[in-house]
Amino acid sequence: MDALRVIEVKKSVYANNDLEAQENRDMLKEQDTYMMNLMSSPGSGKTTMLVSTLERLKEKIGIGIIEADIDSDVDALTIQTTGVDVIQIHNGGMCHLDAAMVRQSLDDIGSSKLDFVVVENIGNLICPASYDLGQNLNCMILSVPEGDDKPLKYPKMFKKVDVLLVSKIDTTSVFDFDFNALEKNVRKLNPDIKIFPLSAKTGEGMEAWTEYLLKKIENGVHT
Repeated sequence: MDALRVIEVKKSVYANNDLEAQENRDMLKEQDTYMMNLMSSPGSGKTTMLVSTLERLKEKIGIGIIEADIDSDVDALTIQTTGVDVIQIHNGGMCHLDAAMVRQSLDDIGSSKLDFVVVENIGNLICPASYDLGQNLNCMILSVPEGDDKPLKYPKMFKKVDVLLVSKIDTTSVFDFDFNALEKNVRKLNPDIKIFPLSAKTGEGMEAWTEYLLKKIENGVHT
């Protein structure tokens, strides 16, 4: 039997995306526009939390939202009710966005006139973690109903993000969710992560989150 051929990959399969992401980052820095990549699994309350955040920030800064879905414009229409600029991406069935898609969307939404852009990524905890978009801040949402064991199942996502929002904390009496276990497992992966428990429905924790976010935006892309 012939010896098994082994191919060593010397170059990252993400190399082209990384170059385009850096171009996005450079452009946003020149524009003084701050961009956040928002990730979560489907049903985490991502759009509801985003609406609640926008209502607290929209009178203070210029904001644009890039909504990504495989199909439909349901979330974009919801965001539109806040009066904030929003565009919808249909990504042709892919499980993530890449930097080129985001660049086109930044041009379309007119990022140069905005202080803050949010990319609401495709809902899953696997693919989006692998793609740099040129963002300044990576944020993910984990909802209480999803369970506290997700850092053990999806470590790459929890390693990547700067901020973890634990959403739907108003449902903790219904679900068996251990905040201490969650934080312990998350900090093993990512010791410097910021964690904000919150409820967009009741408003609990939203002030602390939006104050943190506004400070990051006001400090800008140069810090």
